[in-house]
Amino acid sequence: MIFHSLASILSILFSMINSRSLAALLMPDSGVRRGFSPGALCLGVNDCPTFTDAADVLIDSKIKNAPKGNKGVLLLADGSRFEGKLFGSEIISQGELVFITGMTGYQESLTDPSFAGQVLTFTWPLLGNYGIIPGQSESSRVHPRGVICKQLIKIPDHRNSVGSVHDFLLLHDIPGIEGIDTRELTKKVREFGTLLCAFGPLEKEDEIYSLLKNMSPPDHEDLVSSVTCNEAVVINPGATDIAGQKLPRLVAIDCGVKYNILTELCNRFEVVWCPASIDFKTIVDVWNPDAIFASNGPGDPAHDGLALMARKSLAEAVRSEIPVMGICLGHQLMGLAAGLRTYKLKYGHRGTNQPVLDVETGKVIITSQNHGYALEDPNNGMLSPHPSGLCSDINENILGADFKVRHINANDKTVEGLDLIDRPAFTIQFHPEACPGPHDASSLFDRFSNLVRNKKKSNLKSITMERNDL
Repeated sequence: MIFHSLASILSILFSMINSRSLAALLMPDSGVRRGFSPGALCLGVNDCPTFTDAADVLIDSKIKNAPKGNKGVLLLADGSRFEGKLFGSEIISQGELVFITGMTGYQESLTDPSFAGQVLTFTWPLLGNYGIIPGQSESSRVHPRGVICKQLIKIPDHRNSVGSVHDFLLLHDIPGIEGIDTRELTKKVREFGTLLCAFGPLEKEDEIYSLLKNMSPPDHEDLVSSVTCNEAVVINPGATDIAGQKLPRLVAIDCGVKYNILTELCNRFEVVWCPASIDFKTIVDVWNPDAIFASNGPGDPAHDGLALMARKSLAEAVRSEIPVMGICLGHQLMGLAAGLRTYKLKYGHRGTNQPVLDVETGKVIITSQNHGYALEDPNNGMLSPHPSGLCSDINENILGADFKVRHINANDKTVEGLDLIDRPAFTIQFHPEACPGPHDASSLFDRFSNLVRNKKKSNLKSITMERNDL
């Protein structure tokens, strides 16, 4: 009886703790987790690679100093000027000014590759309350080019914290500025759209102004190439289900993937983590996958760099009737391949509270989102566009399949998801892995897993019938 009760308690604990936090508990060193190893707890996996976590630099660092409090200045492209105090690395930052509305989850946001090229404003007035926690990053480094907040917490309060946001940004060479009226910034962006900005030491204001005057928009750059992985690797080799059956193999095309997306995929597939530069022939010839996934990422989805290469791979996969799922940038790339245009949103959707309507079921889910572009609606065109009017060219549908809009944003009615007709493929604009954010949409990973398994069964049945005919 005692053994049965203990087993029940352990079962509940395992169901409540996700694989990332559980892995942190089981690491053999001082109790502080280093690195990211999504295959560590997968069944059937004996040896899996470990990757760098952005918080690793804090674990052994002796740098634990408060910001110096030096004065800084923030300049906006519309002529606005704000003074504040610098923290992190006291260098000049320049990029596209955006804001995020989450009350928590700042570590995940700071390490989200989708923020590459941007200066991130946190609308919640306090930043850094619980410090930086090992195992909670979404990549190996900090991606925004600068951070803006109302008030920085210099001494965080959490038992697992290994440093402050100031320490974190300093070690990753990213500047920050506090004491800014973030309400005014947010109202300005919501009314007039995202705009370019630059900030740095007050005594360098003339240099900052000159840089801002000559700055090109970051989304003109091939930002995907700056965040994708370098080479393909199986991150949970030999993974099996609870019955000991080998999991389907999935190729994850990394356009700026978040770590927790890889964790969710590893729970359902044997995952090959591949760079966005990989072509479809290599995917098939070398890895022979049962499914293909395209991740989130930064920049203009219509850019002719690595985003275009990933788009072509997705289109060929669909034409070959391989199951495909796309999230965020992956969703936009699939939309471009389907003949839809992408366009820059006025101020984007960034936060953990975005309502999305499933038009097929009528159900509304609350989602986590981070994107500045959207797909045009086939019937209603471009909704909530940026004043610049930036959009892609009109292209033909190269998928060899039609599609329907499955999800829309309940606030501004922008397209949030596509289902391909008569193909085992769908896309979503939001983040079902929800780090940070609600878990309303997490079942979409299961939906894709079921699509892949059903496709494998169908293929096996067809092969069996062909053999019987022989």
